[in-house]
Amino acid sequence: MKHNYGTVFPQLFPSLTWCKKSEAVHLTFDDGPIPEVTEWVLDLLSKEGIKATFFCVGDNIRKYPDLYQRLIDEGHSTGNHTFNHLNGRKVSSEEYFENIEKSESYMCDRDRSRLFRPPYGKLRYSQIRKLKKKYEVIMWDVLSGDFSQTLAPEDCLRAALRYTKKGSIVVFHDNVKSFDTLQYVLPKYIKAIKEKGLTFSAL
Repeated sequence: MKHNYGTVFPQLFPSLTWCKKSEAVHLTFDDGPIPEVTEWVLDLLSKEGIKATFFCVGDNIRKYPDLYQRLIDEGHSTGNHTFNHLNGRKVSSEEYFENIEKSESYMCDRDRSRLFRPPYGKLRYSQIRKLKKKYEVIMWDVLSGDFSQTLAPEDCLRAALRYTKKGSIVVFHDNVKSFDTLQYVLPKYIKAIKEKGLTFSAL
């Protein structure tokens, strides 16, 4: 399978989930829920009849519980993305796991201790071992680059489409920094993927 993360990382971390053996494409969104941005994404997904997976920052769930509840009510999956978007390699493991547990305390019972995505994709081996006891740790094989301030939206779209295959886990971001690019890329991406005859599914 072609991908845009290289081949080294999956070999170094084979216990993490990089893609799925499925017929569908798995859209994921990191960093929300954020008013306006997540609302726009949800409106588009509803219009297109797509279910996705949102890796939520716990502090944003705390701030915007009604928006988080909308994710649940509309049938999307949610996962833990820590409470403060922590880089696991830059804090102690004790602080990291306390932050994850704090985030989980704000999540609905259905999605607690199920899916986790590390912010920045950064983890220590010891953290992976402990996380795997509770979570499926979800990485990706297609990173859209929608957060980049130097990548043109057209290039972001082109790269995402190039690497997407059946079973791909695709990363977008429902945050303010990515919103301008996301508004350009996501509708066109969805249209192109559907034209290829592929479907979408939540994790």
